[in-house]
Amino acid sequence: MVSSVLCRCVASPPPDAAAAASSSASSPASVDPCGGAVCGGPDHRLRLWSLFQTLDVNRDGGLCVNDLAVGLRRLGLHRTEGELQKIVQAGDKDLDGQLDFEEFVHYLQDHEKKLRLVFKSLDKKNDGRIDAQEIMQSLRDLGVKISEQQAEKILKSMDKNGTMTIDWNEWRDYHLLHPVENIPEIILYWKHSTIFDVGENLTVPDEFTMEERQTGMWWRHLVAGGGAGAVSRTCTAPLDRLKVLMQVHASRSNNMCIVGGFTQMIREGGAKSLWRGNGINVLKIAPESAIKFMAYEQIKRLVGSDQETLRIHERLVAGSLAGAIAQSSIYPMEVLKTRMALRKTGQYSGMLDCARKILAREGMSAFYKGYVPNMLGIIPYAGIDLAVYETLKNAWLQRYAVNSADPGVFVLLACGTMSSTCGQLASYPLALVRTRMQAQASIEGAPEVTMSSLFKQILRTEGAFGLYRGLAPNFMKVIPAVSISYVVYENLKITLGVQSR
Repeated sequence: MVSSVLCRCVASPPPDAAAAASSSASSPASVDPCGGAVCGGPDHRLRLWSLFQTLDVNRDGGLCVNDLAVGLRRLGLHRTEGELQKIVQAGDKDLDGQLDFEEFVHYLQDHEKKLRLVFKSLDKKNDGRIDAQEIMQSLRDLGVKISEQQAEKILKSMDKNGTMTIDWNEWRDYHLLHPVENIPEIILYWKHSTIFDVGENLTVPDEFTMEERQTGMWWRHLVAGGGAGAVSRTCTAPLDRLKVLMQVHASRSNNMCIVGGFTQMIREGGAKSLWRGNGINVLKIAPESAIKFMAYEQIKRLVGSDQETLRIHERLVAGSLAGAIAQSSIYPMEVLKTRMALRKTGQYSGMLDCARKILAREGMSAFYKGYVPNMLGIIPYAGIDLAVYETLKNAWLQRYAVNSADPGVFVLLACGTMSSTCGQLASYPLALVRTRMQAQASIEGAPEVTMSSLFKQILRTEGAFGLYRGLAPNFMKVIPAVSISYVVYENLKITLGVQSR
């Protein structure tokens, strides 16, 4: 029943492209025997309506989990309740707990597109068929090793004509009413958080496959990401220091502009002073990334997901908690970075001298100034960054992913830049308040301030615009930071022997 609904003319092209092209020129029917009437015309919609009615057991015009369970069982397809729940959730646009006909058609079309991408990623030989060796290779790439007999068993479950290979039609018919999540090829192409470093390490960590963990590729990815971050932060350090100065010192009465800020820094301490605070900023990459990765892996187990790759909301929870743990561990270094960026010539001889003087004059509590707004900023930053990235990714896959899930370098850079920018924009007021609180104790005679009182003071004296002081240099460094980190990351991957997928 399911097979008869779907057009048989859309199978993958034959291996001999030239032969296919010549046959299509002489006989269009050989390539598209239905003339497009079944795969896109009213006849196809009629067939889908027939399938919908077959599955609509209680004849109420909607497919609930029970309808799908009974209807598919009658067609000889057995799915678990959890799998059917995922189908309904994926297609249920109006959130009424069931699929009407339009939602059902949209789900099938969307799902078929995803299945085609997976099929193409599994078809290593690009001959329009998947054999046992290709299944073994694809699973091996994901860290799952199976024997040839096991691969043949998988093939037999989908192979209808006994050829011991699966063509597109067999693949689609078997999986169409089966939920496919976390498509490995798409996930591997769209990894981004270890690549893009914009100076705020609050993103949700990337997923690593079982094979990457077992072969040690994960630490190479982290080292490459850390190295890329170090180069990227160093190249954009002058803009970062200007941002900190504008966050702390700019006001209505002291309207600091970008050119004026750079001029003031160079006049006070020379060109070298543009990189003040960069040493500690680079130094904290390694402990923060390591702690975050380890915490993320432990929290994944606590979240209780039995899948290797977490769903979006699980990634957000695990990533935010891991970020909070990592930030808590290295937060004194954040305070040191701010103080070093704001220091005047000769004030401190180095990082250790700065730490020693802060401890002697202000006590241990000074190293946790601004801790609360910093922790609160993690959720909007990580959440919006992840949500925007996933939205852009899915929009690209829906509209442009025809033959491959690979988006290309420029699409990845654009999506990473836009998601980071949106995340920073949402959390920027908290970041500004954090920086002012970190700097507050360094001003002699300045009263102790709380987060809420500082918010009120800024709004009262400077207005809402005051919460976005330093935003211009902050955004100016996003595109160069993302671009530099990507180039360095790709080169370090080659140096470290990380396999590109």
